[in-house]
Amino acid sequence: MKIATWNVNSIKIRVAHLVEWVKETGMDVVLLQELKSTNDAFPREPLEDLGYNIALVGQKTYNGVGILSRYPIDVEYQALPGSQDDEQARYIEAIINRVRVCCLYLPNGNPIDSEKFTYKLAWMDRLIAHARTLFAYEDAVVLGGDFNVCPTDEDVYDPDGFAGDALCHPDSRARYRSLCHVGYTDAFRALYPQHHAYSFWDYQAGCWNKDHGLRIDHLLLSPQAADRLTAVGIDKGPRGKERPSDHTPVWCELEER
Repeated sequence: MKIATWNVNSIKIRVAHLVEWVKETGMDVVLLQELKSTNDAFPREPLEDLGYNIALVGQKTYNGVGILSRYPIDVEYQALPGSQDDEQARYIEAIINRVRVCCLYLPNGNPIDSEKFTYKLAWMDRLIAHARTLFAYEDAVVLGGDFNVCPTDEDVYDPDGFAGDALCHPDSRARYRSLCHVGYTDAFRALYPQHHAYSFWDYQAGCWNKDHGLRIDHLLLSPQAADRLTAVGIDKGPRGKERPSDHTPVWCELEER
């Protein structure tokens, strides 16, 4: 079962890239973030023609998450539990082929001296609490998406330059570690503990050509999923295309059971 996460940074602009990529890779499940689209405006037809089921939590102009799946999708949550007031479209969770799949778009949090950072940390606290609840079910769980966190200095091209950024802030990193300490495994680091790789390159200042990137897109696996992990990768191909997203897909493969 091949599962990928990809922040497409506008599905309307990137749908052709997405269609091309899923054709090439044969992904079974794709977690999408930053759709910047309502559910009604999402371009379903070219993906449904390829055999994908689609579940969405859309939002006009900002945010938006979704799941593509070759298997039936049994949606369980359309928002991260823990707050009745959060109206941002950042979370969807479903059971797919006996795997609990959680697609998330964690807040950026910049600047750190604003309510945006407070919101990010509170959102992460809710995610940790929910992840603990899911852990207790003893299901195969995949928490995938744009976490907007570089877990360590190995995951950012300029650690000193990003020291004060919300993506590398000690409070953000501490919460990411707390999430892993619940019992979740970073799929990429499980197989490539010291490999230099990024999933995001800013559009500015030639970051892509210079490989000035960040690893902020992650797939975290419960023990039941980690035991089935056979492969993982970051596919840089889509980032090099014309009018790309600033993120590129991260994927893993779980042994069928």
